Amino acid sequence: MLGIGTLARKVFGTPNDRLIKTTRPLVEKINALEPEFEKLSDEGIKDKTEALAKRALEGESLDDLLPEAFANCREAARRALGLRAFDVQLMGGIFLHQGNISEMKTGEGKTLVATFPAYLNALTGKGVHIVTVNDYLAKRDAEWMSNVYGALGLTTGVVYPQQPEGEKLAAYRCDVTYATNNELGFDYLRDNMKAELSQMAQRDHNFAIVDEVDSILIDEARTPLIISGPAQDRSDLYQTIDKLIPFLTDEHYTLDEKTRNVTFTEEGNDFLENRLQAEGILPEDQSLYDPESTTIVHHVNQGLKAHKLFQKDKDYIVRNGDVMLIDEFTGRMMAGRRLSDGLHQAIEAKENVKIQPENVTLASVTFQNYFRLYDKLAGMTGTATTEAEEFNEIYGLGVVEVPTNKPVLRVDENDQVYRTAKEKFDGVLTAIQEAHAKQQPILVGTTSIEKSELLSKMLTDADITHNVLNARQHEQEAQIVADAGKFGAVTIATNMAGRGTDIQLGGNVELKVLEALAADPDADPAELRKKIEAEHADEKAKVLEAGGLYVLATERHESRRIDNQLRGRSGRQGDPGRTSFFLSLEDDLMRIFGSERLDKVLSTLGMKEGEAIVHPWVNKSLEKAQAKVEGRNFDIRKQLLKFDDVMNDQRKVIFAQRREIMEAEDLSEIVEDMRHQVIDDLVDEYMPPKSYADQWNTEGLQEATTGQLGLDVPVADWAAEEGADNDVIRERLEKSADEAMASKAAEYGPENMRSIEKQVLLQTIDSKWRDHMLTLEHLRSVVGFRSYAQRDPLNEYKGESFQLFESLLDTLRSEVTQKLAQLPSREELEQQQQAYLQQVMAQQQAVQAQAAASANNTAEANGFDESNPETWGDPGRNDTCPCGSGKKFKHCHGSLV
Repeated sequence: MLGIGTLARKVFGTPNDRLIKTTRPLVEKINALEPEFEKLSDEGIKDKTEALAKRALEGESLDDLLPEAFANCREAARRALGLRAFDVQLMGGIFLHQGNISEMKTGEGKTLVATFPAYLNALTGKGVHIVTVNDYLAKRDAEWMSNVYGALGLTTGVVYPQQPEGEKLAAYRCDVTYATNNELGFDYLRDNMKAELSQMAQRDHNFAIVDEVDSILIDEARTPLIISGPAQDRSDLYQTIDKLIPFLTDEHYTLDEKTRNVTFTEEGNDFLENRLQAEGILPEDQSLYDPESTTIVHHVNQGLKAHKLFQKDKDYIVRNGDVMLIDEFTGRMMAGRRLSDGLHQAIEAKENVKIQPENVTLASVTFQNYFRLYDKLAGMTGTATTEAEEFNEIYGLGVVEVPTNKPVLRVDENDQVYRTAKEKFDGVLTAIQEAHAKQQPILVGTTSIEKSELLSKMLTDADITHNVLNARQHEQEAQIVADAGKFGAVTIATNMAGRGTDIQLGGNVELKVLEALAADPDADPAELRKKIEAEHADEKAKVLEAGGLYVLATERHESRRIDNQLRGRSGRQGDPGRTSFFLSLEDDLMRIFGSERLDKVLSTLGMKEGEAIVHPWVNKSLEKAQAKVEGRNFDIRKQLLKFDDVMNDQRKVIFAQRREIMEAEDLSEIVEDMRHQVIDDLVDEYMPPKSYADQWNTEGLQEATTGQLGLDVPVADWAAEEGADNDVIRERLEKSADEAMASKAAEYGPENMRSIEKQVLLQTIDSKWRDHMLTLEHLRSVVGFRSYAQRDPLNEYKGESFQLFESLLDTLRSEVTQKLAQLPSREELEQQQQAYLQQVMAQQQAVQAQAAASANNTAEANGFDESNPETWGDPGRNDTCPCGSGKKFKHCHGSLV
């Protein structure tokens, strides 16, 4: 008998079905327009873009323009790439335009789907950002899709690391800009450290389409983006502490793998205290519990984490003397990303490589708060449904499952669970050998480099040719993935999430077309595609006969999404295929999340060595364990975001203030208001309101006035006058300070003074904001202890961070006023510059004298006699002069000949 919910879904359809149904009339409209747009010339397509852009600027809604824009884009793509978008691709594009996540299976052509909403939203002239997971994909997609945008009359840009400044500015001015999430976030932070508007790269945050949206907005959102500068070098401390960690025994610390946390026990603290005192790091009369020991305790904790929580070739690799982090979700190296709070340095000490100095934060932002800056956000992925709640709660994004163009024929087999890892890998090898015997292409998924290399050795010993894709083979990634669908191919890969290159049976046609177009740019794309497709048809037929792509996973991941991404590699576009997961009770997920009961069940069944249990119940229990882990991770991210939201409100205020300052032509009124506010505060402090004259501290006010305002005025005499009160003193101080600044402005010239005021304001804001962020970091690390006093850490953090921010604004006024008051006179400035130039000239003369003395010594050693050309030898015009000066002969003694 059917349940009520199941019955209702059968009658009314699921909410997802109803959403799909709403797009059908729009798709029909686009299809009806197709004959009309096919008749347009190439110029006619560009003219249509101009007409649509004009209508958008005149106020016509993008929703009204959608059918014509999509029809125009489809025709441009057909001509430029030889690809005609399917109806389901148009649906995906409609959902993206509406600000949703389009969940589309692997191989459904998401790269092309993004061009439709990007084109429509670029008609407003505000620019569209398409976000990818790595620089290779950003460049590849920009190059590939620029053919479509070019045919439509739009410009395409790409942003990548270490890009020349002029090129980057131009890329952001394009109609459609491709970039990685990291580069976009860093550019946002860099922009808000610039001194002039013209130097800022990003313009409006109008519309962003995020490819592999779950990888970027969830997996990578756990760590913030940080721009930092070097702090003091503490290499010796890290190395000394690192030598102590191996002496620790199990009773000295507790390790919780579920929460990835490790802490010292009381025995551990006592042991460390004695060792640290013996090493001279901790003074004899000081314990680890003293407030003065906070820094040492922090570094010891980081050393323990480095040894017990971070494993080489799983969490990081050592490459060319650098510790490179590995993204646990994609298996890629994260170049340039470092762990904060000294943890990266602790790992460097553990691996005995050069320890880079610690950094102080100059600017930071989380991906959540960066992407929430956009007026409209959308995303694409093959797997988002399991995280739909998080997408909706944090980003306001709905998730829509877009139907596949052809029915999915893939067979997903039940998991096979073995007792030990050895039995599991033996089972994996047998399964690979059976599939390889009929030349079926096999993609083997592993969770770490170590396991991929272990399996690679087993295949090599079994004489099976294969490719390995992990962080070590990062550069050949696209080619290895593209070849994974070839007849007889065996590919081992760590975490196939977001690889971005399609695995097509018989080989990747798109990659071949791109390579052929690069070799012959004048070739007709449609003709080229036909030729390459014909070559692939034979091999594809053989692969289909062998059963399609076989995806074999050697472990389940904490997240169901990562497993689904791997599964989704097989069965694209209606192709046959199969997937199976091989597990053991020694796997991390099984071991940490309750394999004891399962172990008892297996023992009761009396399983023999090498046998596996295969049952749908096992799959269900594993998925429940994964759902629990996902829920816990979501709660952690949500809590982190709540804390960052507090800083984000302050960040927005500071960045908005900076922008106002850069946009302003004249800041003299702001500076004057600050100066007057400082005077108000000084008078209120030293001459409190409603106080008597004998309670005034006129000497203190006189001293503060000289220090903060640079004024030499008789405050004590003013206060002694009959009828003098706070207001009189305040007015006289304001008048004197305003006159002093006016005379400085007249001396420097109005234009120079405006520029100086702007620079002083920006530099002071940046300096105060840096200090404020450091204070908030320290507050964040200790506020958790307030929960022991039954106080909510988040509320405590909000209250104290607000007080700190108010204090920042107060000290900002005071510092800006003081810096401007202490500006030297123009004459003094010129004298300082003159003294500096003389110092530089003296240094240069000393260097030249030293070089001349060295040249004489060299000449003497070589028997060189300046007055006798016969001792000069026979040097060429461009050879080094034999006198030892280091100059070319023609510019030295050769010029005399």
